[in-house]
Order: sequence, then structure tokens, then C-alpha cells
Amino acid sequence: MALVTHGDQKYRNSEKLAEASDWPALSIEHRKFEAGRQETPVPICTELVMLLSGGGMVCRAGNGEVQKSLARPGMSYLVPVGTQESHLELSDRMECLHLYLPPALLDHSALADFDIDPAKVEIAYAHGLADQVLFHICSPLRDLLYRPRQPTDALFVEGIQVALAAHLLGHYMIDRWRAPEKSPSLDPRRLQRVLDYIEASLGADIRLEDLAAQACLSPYHFSRLFREATGLSPHRHVTDRRVQAARQELARNSLSLVEIALEFGFGSQANFTRVFRKTTSLTPGQYRELCCGQLDTRANRSDPEFRMDCT
Repeated sequence: MALVTHGDQKYRNSEKLAEASDWPALSIEHRKFEAGRQETPVPICTELVMLLSGGGMVCRAGNGEVQKSLARPGMSYLVPVGTQESHLELSDRMECLHLYLPPALLDHSALADFDIDPAKVEIAYAHGLADQVLFHICSPLRDLLYRPRQPTDALFVEGIQVALAAHLLGHYMIDRWRAPEKSPSLDPRRLQRVLDYIEASLGADIRLEDLAAQACLSPYHFSRLFREATGLSPHRHVTDRRVQAARQELARNSLSLVEIALEFGFGSQANFTRVFRKTTSLTPGQYRELCCGQLDTRANRSDPEFRMDCT
């Protein structure tokens, strides 16, 4: 039986781009939002929201607390089942991946195996999570929405659901997670200028000096404050954004690997393959095959471009 969710009731002002709800312990949605307020019904399951693109201020109130954060790609938000939200507003356009999990993340027997008291399991109403482990667990699920279904998908989803539940229980139970005590030292408006510049320049040579100039800081101070604000170095953030953009283009299956390498600033197909494989453990060609369910028709085993990608 499919998991019953509240997304259509809560996000009436959004456009649902895709969804998958075949599984009893996980439902997935890809939504596009315009700026503005959203509905705030009481959630009937636990929801994890991950920002894929866009960004801006997210203002929300729930369970007696007010939360404000500058959202950026890769950042996550948790809304536990039963949360009494009274306000949710976005300052700008955003695209998000929504994962819906059962009220009980794991059954009682599984919790008992890890000496966890089911009566004490309560997930935090957490915001602005720059958690790279959480991102890497969840991001492969987006690709399920845009490729043909495969017989092993149920097993794949079950494994990710268990890994996700374990990570949430290990880090975001209400007695373990604490909201940051202070806002990032880098002014949110300056940070947003930098992030916007990166998004608009993925295909170009992005220098540290150029990013620092967007924030009106020296390169040294900018690097330190950017890492403090995002949890990543400027170079790592740019690389992650290029890989994410390349993944989306690979799933569309319209451009060649060389074209994607040049489009998103990798410089060459060889460098694209090296960086992509280091980040995802797959070559771009293998990733495209996984997403599309078939090899790119422009490549074959006698084609040098294909052989280089699969080495």
C-alpha cells in the first residue's frame, strides 16, 4: 500500500513536476515554487525537504518556534509528523525534492535491535541543514522520477529509506539536534550575491577573486566566511553545483558528454569524467545509462569518446 502524504494539500501554490509513490515506506515529489506563502496543514507523515535549485529566505513557524534561514541548493528542512506549523513563506523561486516517510521511521523490532526506545523517538523540527551526508543519501532518489522503472528499484528504495531513517535517528532526534546559536558571519545578502553569481557562471572560469569581489571581501576572509556559512569551501561548492547540473543534463539525454563538459565548466571530457566519478562513484556514461535505462545512442563500444568515459 502506498504511503499517504499531505503534499498536495500543503503545497497548492507550487507546480508538481514529478512524483513516485509506489512504495509503502517512501514517497517522492519534485516541486517548483514561486515566492510567497504556503499552506500549513498538520503533516500526516514525516517530511524531508531538500533544495535542488534557486534559493532565498525561508521563514517558518512551528511547535512554538520561529525559524529563518537563507536556503541554498543542497540545504534540507525537516517537518516531523504532527508538527503544528502556523507560517511558511519563501522569498524567491525554488525547486525542491520532497521525501515523505512513515510516522514511525522504523518498526519497533528494528528500533529494539539498536536499543532505541520507540516511545522516545521524536524527530526535530530542524531547518537550514547543510548536511552533506543527508544530501548524498537523498539526491539519487530524484533520478527515479526521470528514468524508466527497473525491477530492482524497490530494493534500491528500501536501502535508501533505511539509511535515511538511521541518519535521522542518529543526528536529528529532538534530544540530539540543536539549532545554530548564531547566524553565519557572512551577511546573507552578500552570500546570496555570490551564490547567484556561481549559478550564472557555471560554464565559465570561476576564480576565488571573482567570488570574493561579489561579497566585497578579500579572498582570504571570503574563503573563511563562506566555509563558515555553507560548510564547504568555495571551490568545493562550485564543483558540487557543476556536478549537480551535469547530472540533470545527463538525465535529459540530449547533449553529448563533451558538450556537457564544456557547458558546465569542466574544460574537457577527461576532467569531467574524473571529477564526476570522484563525486558519484560512476562515470558520466554509466550515470546516463542508469538514468535512461539504455546507452546514449550516440555512443557505442567502438567510439573513442565512449571508451574514454568508461575507463
